[in-house]
Amino acid sequence: QVQLVESGGASVQAGGSLRLSCVASGSTITNFDCMAWFRQAPGKARETVATRYSRADITGYADSVKGRFTISQDIAKNTLYLQMNSLKPDDTATYYCAADPRYGGYCWRDDYNYWGQGTQVTVSS
Repeated sequence: QVQLVESGGASVQAGGSLRLSCVASGSTITNFDCMAWFRQAPGKARETVATRYSRADITGYADSVKGRFTISQDIAKNTLYLQMNSLKPDDTATYYCAADPRYGGYCWRDDYNYWGQGTQVTVSS
């Protein structure tokens, strides 16, 4: 049974940095063609933050985080990361890790098979 467990969320001031981690169990992350980070703020729809197509090392980012966030993985640690720099109050949300063995031509979608429980990021001004 695949499980994804996020960590690293915290309360920080604007301009600060955080690194979120997502540890996978029940499967190696190399089995997932697509891995992604999503976020959902109170009262708002869930949005895709960053995706990674592992076979070609292709990444994608929401316009709102481009240049500030970086998605990466450590195969040896079976972990997906999201490095977040220059954080803004608008980045406040619960962040979710997701994974899917399917590619289907793109990873920028939200019908992922596996999801973590989320980690809270709060950015104060």
